[in-house]
Amino acid sequence: MTISITPVPEVQASENISLRVCEYISVNDKKRLRKFLKTKKLKIRSIFGNIQCNGQNILVFAASSNALDTGELLISKLPVKTVAANLEAVTQHSAHLGTKAKARVEK
Repeated sequence: MTISITPVPEVQASENISLRVCEYISVNDKKRLRKFLKTKKLKIRSIFGNIQCNGQNILVFAASSNALDTGELLISKLPVKTVAANLEAVTQHSAHLGTKAKARVEK
């Protein structure tokens, strides 16, 4: 009896993670986003630089999608430097998230 094992490419797995994260952000489902990240043992800080949604980073994508709950979650979990670097783009898309981001940066 011979057993054949075909390795699944890591790219496919990361594309699936990116797709899910972008999907949960676009529908503003903070609860499912948190649960998904916890299940995969991922942190927002660690995935931030690797995931793009519609050509934008996840923070700007949340602002442009009017995803206020998930945007606030991202702002609270990302480093202050990262939030500061994206402050202008976030404010351009969402005044509410811009205010939250500015408050985080000024702490």
